[in-house]
Parts: sequence; C-alpha cells; structure tokens
Amino acid sequence: MTELLEELEKKRQIANNEAERHRRLRDELNEKTKEWVEKRDQLNAKVKELVEEASKHKEMRDTLNAQVKEAKENRDLWNKKVSELNEKVMKLKKENLPKNGPPISRLKRDLKNLEFKQMTSVLTPEKERELIEMISQLQLQIKEREKALEQNAEIKNAVKELKEAREKAEMYHKMVAELAEKAQAEHDKMIELYEQADKLRKEADEAQEKFIETKLKADEEHRKHIECIRQVHDYDKIITGLKQKARKARKKKEESTALKEAEEIFERFKRGEKLSTEDIMALQKSGYL
Repeated sequence: MTELLEELEKKRQIANNEAERHRRLRDELNEKTKEWVEKRDQLNAKVKELVEEASKHKEMRDTLNAQVKEAKENRDLWNKKVSELNEKVMKLKKENLPKNGPPISRLKRDLKNLEFKQMTSVLTPEKERELIEMISQLQLQIKEREKALEQNAEIKNAVKELKEAREKAEMYHKMVAELAEKAQAEHDKMIELYEQADKLRKEADEAQEKFIETKLKADEEHRKHIECIRQVHDYDKIITGLKQKARKARKKKEESTALKEAEEIFERFKRGEKLSTEDIMALQKSGYL
C-alpha cells in the first residue's frame, strides 16, 4: 500500500508540474496574441487613415480633371473662334487690297527671299546697293499696304477681335496645362498613399495570421493544462480513497488488538487477579464494563 501511494504521489506531482508548465506557456502565448492584436489594430488604423487621405486626393484630382475638361472645351471654342476670325481678317484684307499689284503675302515672301540672299551671297558693292534698295522698296510697300488696311474700321475691329480671341485661347491653354499638372500631382499622391496602405494592409494581414496561429497554440496549451489538472484531481481522488481505506484497515486492526487485549484482561479478572487502572480503562473502552 505504501509503495503504491508513493508511486501515485510521484505521478500526481509529474501531472501537476505538467499542468503548471502548460499554464505558463498558455499565459505567455496569450500575451503574444494581445501583442499581435494590438499591432494588427494599429496597422489597420493607419491603413484607414491613409485611405481616407488618398480619397481626399482622389476627390481633388477628379475636381481638377473636371476643371481641365471645362478649360479644354473653352480653349477649343476660342481656338475655333481664332480660326474663324483669322479667315475673316484674311478675307477682309484680300477684299480691301488695291486691285493692282501683288498681295502682301507675296511681297513678304519676296522680302524674305531678298533678305536671305543678302545674308548668304557674296555681292559687289553695286549689287549690294541694288539689293538693299529693293529690300527697302518692298518694306515700304508692305508698310503702306498694311497701314492702309489697318485704317479700315472693319478690318481694325476684326483684328482686335482676333487678338482678344487669341489671348482667350492662350489663357485657357495655359489653364489646361496648370490644372492638368495639379491633377497629375493629386493623382500621384493618391497612388503613393494607396501603395503605402496596401503595404501596411499586407502587414496587418500577416499580424492577423500570427494572431490566429498564436491563439490556436494558446488554446492547445490551455487544453493540455486542463487535461493535466483533471489527472491531478483523479490522482487526488485515488490517493484519498486509498488513505481512507488504509485508515479504516488500521482502525479495524487496532480495534481487534484492543478486543483481544480486553479479553485477556477479563480472563485475568475472572481468575481473581488485581487489575490496574489502565486495565480497567481498556475494559471500558472495549465494552466489557
């Protein structure tokens, strides 16, 4: 019985040590799960922040692109107006040119050819003077004809309208370039933020995977801890039962021994022997007195 109890006590201690080891591992793993959850939540919060900021840049980009579209429409409208007014001016000039003599465009082309010849040809002084004289005559003719045309009220107004239309077209062209550049900057910033968010979202997903992995391990350690605790309780029940059984057997043995001793004392009493106080107490305890 003693050897069995000692063996059971050893096994109980081993099970208790295992239960403690699994409890400690479970608690360590649970701490790790908290760390992974905290990291995951922090990353997801940052992702949300980046996505919200990216959305603002997207909204601004879309607004700017709408403005670019509107500016392009106005630019195209004024470019068309420039083309129409240019044709109108050319037509008016043609209609108001002197009937005799070449048109201004022809005079300007001739002037350009003479100027090129002057710069590229090697001429005698006499030929040089003749060429300079011809250039001067052409310049004078062009100037006189343009001045005559400029004094025409209808042409003057048409030229003014053409100039204003060109300024408008140039203004909207510049606006398109500026707005498009701003829209591209907003788009680039949006893409940059979305890429950062994707990178952090991947890290958050990895943290979530680690959390699940660690949680499963913690749950397994908890299961083993509970299993070992149940073993300890089972050993406690067995050991307690055996000890109670041993006590009962010991008590029964003690009672048997006491009864035998009382019988011997009673026999001595019947023979007339003098009994001691201890003998009398033994008889009383055994029920003989």
